[in-house]
Amino acid sequence: MTTSRAGRPKASSREVLAEAASELFLEKGYEATSIAEIAARAGVSRSSFFNYATSKGALLWGGLDERLDALERDLATLRPGAAVRRVADGFAPDALALAFAHAEAMGLVDELDREAALRRSRIGRAVSRALRRGGADPLHADVAGAAYGGAVIAAVERWALAGPGRSDLAATLESALGAIARIPVD
Repeated sequence: MTTSRAGRPKASSREVLAEAASELFLEKGYEATSIAEIAARAGVSRSSFFNYATSKGALLWGGLDERLDALERDLATLRPGAAVRRVADGFAPDALALAFAHAEAMGLVDELDREAALRRSRIGRAVSRALRRGGADPLHADVAGAAYGGAVIAAVERWALAGPGRSDLAATLESALGAIARIPVD
């Protein structure tokens, strides 16, 4: 019997949906799992699902997306490196980490690639805008933004594949940001 979860805070309900989705993706695979099945497993209506996510794939990215919202705000007052580092502050294993760690078993490889590209681009645009506001050359700002976006997504993926909770995302992100400085320029 499914119990109602009405009145739950939005983040909590999103987390319940993401957990239900992860279970179903492991059981049936991503493509074979419907939004209606996820909603039923989580105890919410199908129409309520869309209050928490735009798609079943986007549901997995909710925690990181909230951090990217904060990143965009932080870039108004912080240098890009400092703002990007805050993305990792207190980041705990969640459905996204589970998805990266079990992408093949869940049938999520292509979906994660598509969704990761959207987040890399989002971070890149945000950092580029901040750098341009500070007077950076537009080409250099765009390249730097792309590098920061790549560093964040690569760090989250590497952290998840290492076993979320076994290492610190902040340290993994710091290593990824250090890689930017070591890129050889011809």
